[in-house]
Amino acid sequence: MSITIIVEGKNDRSRLRRILAPEVDIQCTFGTLNTLKLETLRRKIGDGEVYLYMDNDSSGKKIRGILRDAFPDAVHIYTRKGYAGVEGTPDEYSITQLEKAGLEEFIIYPEPLPYLES
Repeated sequence: MSITIIVEGKNDRSRLRRILAPEVDIQCTFGTLNTLKLETLRRKIGDGEVYLYMDNDSSGKKIRGILRDAFPDAVHIYTRKGYAGVEGTPDEYSITQLEKAGLEEFIIYPEPLPYLES
């Protein structure tokens, strides 16, 4: 079963790409959605699992609403209000949200910082 996360822009995709395994497909809406774009997304995704990770602003909410109708079984992932969108969300917070969505096996966890004794 393929897994696709839909985000708004290429910076969102780049941010997530750092912490997700390459087999997770990350598609962008590029901020706008029309019938052609929706159909293209549907074709690319097929019957795979879909996750929606949009900015927590008016445009992100609008896009999420359209995608919710197009992919009614999608799992919704949310960033916190106050972060500068998905691209401005700290990796630790995105990792927590991806874990809540059940994607642990696809997360590339950062190396822990070495412990320094003082």
